[in-house]
Amino acid sequence: MLRLGPTSYHTIRRVSPQPVLELERLTKRYRGRTALDGVSFSLEPGVFGLLGPNGAGKSTLIKGLMGLVRITSGRARVLGLDSRRAFRRVRELVGYMPEDDCIFPGLQGIEAVAYAGELAGLPRFDALRRAHEVLDYVGLGEERYREVQTYSTGMRQKQKLAQAIVHDPKLVFLDEPTSGLDPLGRKRLLRLIRALFDRTETSVLLSTHILHDVEEICDAVVILGKGKLLVQDTIEHLRRPAVGSVRVVIEGETAAFGRVLDACGLSWEEVAPGELRVLGESDAVADGAFRAARESGALVRRIESGRNSLEEFFLRAVEGKG
Repeated sequence: MLRLGPTSYHTIRRVSPQPVLELERLTKRYRGRTALDGVSFSLEPGVFGLLGPNGAGKSTLIKGLMGLVRITSGRARVLGLDSRRAFRRVRELVGYMPEDDCIFPGLQGIEAVAYAGELAGLPRFDALRRAHEVLDYVGLGEERYREVQTYSTGMRQKQKLAQAIVHDPKLVFLDEPTSGLDPLGRKRLLRLIRALFDRTETSVLLSTHILHDVEEICDAVVILGKGKLLVQDTIEHLRRPAVGSVRVVIEGETAAFGRVLDACGLSWEEVAPGELRVLGESDAVADGAFRAARESGALVRRIESGRNSLEEFFLRAVEGKG
């Protein structure tokens, strides 16, 4: 059993080439409504983001893979196991951190995590030993003997993560794990999630609506919309340089700056306050930007090669423009 004690981020990994997830035309229907519509994809070991607007089918997908809802048709293999026929074995090998609170009022942190370990099939002594290890790992070592209902929001999220990984799973499903956390708390929890794979080779499927979290720690992303697979790609590929696009950051009135760009024959759009994406060759865009600055009174802060962003791909995908 792998331990979660301090190790180097440069530990050599021996990752099996077998996909951790294989979906073939997975479909789930509820009384006239289709939650999943022929979803097919395959994921190698790593950390993955699962994105989609409300009602896209993300939660249904996770629950279907764990056998918590019955799939209408199609096939899914989780860690090489048929999720419909071997769902009990699947649950022994995976961890699940739901979005909703799942604490055990009246129990101390150590007792709650150990109990989760026993529910996953660990003998009582092993469950208690692992509970101490994972609480140290998530940063709740000093609070392990406090009753869980007294925990803050950030502590409860760490508690839920500890309960999800206490049995040393090979794959973890995390549903909105950073919900309700402040920026510092979110950053710390994301670091713990990324380390699950970097240190212990535990693959992670991270379901979230926070795109920055996915860009921060994930290797690849799956985007769902209305129950269909819209995008599956690596983060590195999605963020590749945008051909013929230049990013211009200004301080001043965007509309006046843009009118001069229009007069120069340059197409542009404001992607964030004071941040423009201008189409064209770098030299032509730079000349137009400096002319626009002179004539509009704006100040050019930065000009650099444009890059695609996960947000742009997400919006284009869910709006049907991808």
